[in-house]
Amino acid sequence: MKILVIGSMGFIGQHLFRYFSEKDNEVWGADIVYDYINKDRFFLIDASNSDYNSVFQFTEYNLCVNCSGAANVPASLKNPLHDYSLNTINVFSILEAIRKYQPACKFINLSSAAVYGNPKHLPVREDSIPGPLSPYGFHKLQAEQICKEFYNLYNIRTCSLRIFSVYGPGLKKQLFWDLYSKAKSGVPFSLFGTGNESRDYIYILDLVKVIELVARHSAFSADVINVANGEEIMIKNAVSIFFGLFDHEIRYSFSGETREGDPVNWVADITKLVSYGYRPAFTIEKGLEYYYKWVINE
Repeated sequence: MKILVIGSMGFIGQHLFRYFSEKDNEVWGADIVYDYINKDRFFLIDASNSDYNSVFQFTEYNLCVNCSGAANVPASLKNPLHDYSLNTINVFSILEAIRKYQPACKFINLSSAAVYGNPKHLPVREDSIPGPLSPYGFHKLQAEQICKEFYNLYNIRTCSLRIFSVYGPGLKKQLFWDLYSKAKSGVPFSLFGTGNESRDYIYILDLVKVIELVARHSAFSADVINVANGEEIMIKNAVSIFFGLFDHEIRYSFSGETREGDPVNWVADITKLVSYGYRPAFTIEKGLEYYYKWVINE
């Protein structure tokens, strides 16, 4: 298969590029950061004017996976226009180039569980009513609608992956990176929330396998798919597992303070994903062990 990974220099994009390359696909990358290693199959995107026409005009692909965009809820609250540009306008620009030059190319857009906000029922299903809590969540939801627009009006085959809490080597932000950064100081520290909040974690190597399964089995009829392990894990338990890997005691507490835009409890219904053949290879314990081995060398 000939595959284009947009955002190929980011956390998910780098792992996906490597995974598909090892499967003997012809993989191309595109990003605003230059790739010196894979420069023969790489497009440098202008961050100030993301024009994808040249990316699709002269090179044909079977599949395009969009891993680009912003993934920062607090930043989206401070600068919603910037987030909108990266997560919504950018998706339209990619699909418009596909419509003009390669209408047979399938398109996978990485969306987010942030579209759900605080769901009324758990586990949350794909047909649950969205209720975003942040500009980031709203913009991801709007990008899903754009995927539906291009499918319904132009027959561009699209699907959106509502990714829950992905983690793994290469991720230098979010909970586990922050925990490691704070623990290094040896000074007691506090964390947001009560610790009773919950998330549904998926390890990065499981995620790239999910994308491969979706590429094979999705109808690409503007469908949305939950991407997670289907296991609710309380934040305090995840923190305890991670700090249990350290060779010294970590002193911390939960402040009870909430952060704007953060949901309380999440766990995904992954029935659709399981029907594609997905079985998680990494438990939270195994995944955090690999992450810890990586992060101590950073």
